[in-house]
Amino acid sequence: MARGWESKSVEQQQEEKTAERDNSKARLSPEQKERERKIRGLELSRQRLRQQLEATQKPLHREMLQKALAEIEQQIASYQ
Repeated sequence: MARGWESKSVEQQQEEKTAERDNSKARLSPEQKERERKIRGLELSRQRLRQQLEATQKPLHREMLQKALAEIEQQIASYQ
């Protein structure tokens, strides 16, 4: 019996968190939503470039990745 009540409480907490996230997103203007979408895309690109940089051994490829990473980081900084 106690487990049933406990799981309902957890489920209720999860639903409340989801509702909070939905409400906070709903309050953003279209421009703010677009800005957040772009920042998230840049952050994912940065993560992918860092992974590639760790994996590569070739100096020219490393240089290219470092330049791309610097450009991505500059773009992220411009949004913040």
